[in-house]
Amino acid sequence: MAAPHDTNRPAPAVNTPATHAPAALMERLADELGSRVSKTIVYGEPVTAEGITVIPVAEVGIGFGFGFGGGAGRKAGAAMNGEGGGGGGVMARPRGFIEIKDGTAVYKPLRNPWVDVAIPIAALLAGTAVPLLARRLTKHRLG
Repeated sequence: MAAPHDTNRPAPAVNTPATHAPAALMERLADELGSRVSKTIVYGEPVTAEGITVIPVAEVGIGFGFGFGGGAGRKAGAAMNGEGGGGGGVMARPRGFIEIKDGTAVYKPLRNPWVDVAIPIAALLAGTAVPLLARRLTKHRLG
């Protein structure tokens, strides 16, 4: 399946020599992933209710890798015999939403609730620890 902008790109040859197999596989994976990625993955379908339109926003990451090898006993320059493996994955996390109300669009990020707890605790600990450390350093220098 080709992406709309790649209609002129030729398909990789089926009988590709073993020395070009990694490049052909990489090209095929890039074509397949490119054909499946669209703006609806990052921006979800708009939802309208009571005059307010909400568009979900997500962070998306795509990764893949593969490798070929012949092990420790393989001779230098020997042709690959098809040993190898690969894999890939997609990760999506909600990041916020765009709210359209009365002709005005506003991006509203989703906050991590742990940040609301961690920042005050860190400030409390720093406010307690810094004066104690300052007193100890002052006593240590004078005494």
